[in-house]
Amino acid sequence: QVQLVESGGGLVQAGGSLRLSCAASGRTFRAYTMGWFRQAPGKEREFVAVISWSGGNTYYSDSVKGRFTISRENAKNTAYLQMNSLKPEDTAVYYCAADPSYTRFTNSPDYWGQGTQVTVSS
Repeated sequence: QVQLVESGGGLVQAGGSLRLSCAASGRTFRAYTMGWFRQAPGKEREFVAVISWSGGNTYYSDSVKGRFTISRENAKNTAYLQMNSLKPEDTAVYYCAADPSYTRFTNSPDYWGQGTQVTVSS
């Protein structure tokens, strides 16, 4: 069982930056693929980024590639999402997720956080 708690959301102007954190419970954090999804008002939840257990593999959605960076610190049981050059269309609730599998992560991870709001003003 893994419990996830996100932090770092907030209000930022377009072009600005935010860093989201995802703190995970449990001693087996390093065994899990970690990643982020987001859900904008009136839209379906969408995949944002994923990182393998070692940090050696990452993958991003086309909409954030080149602007967002996912990372993790296994010693701190924490994953991060650095978001730069933010746009109003990035406004959404951002969810941290975890799954034992890297290849199936984009479908439906096993564990989810409660979400943190990110609002980008124009």
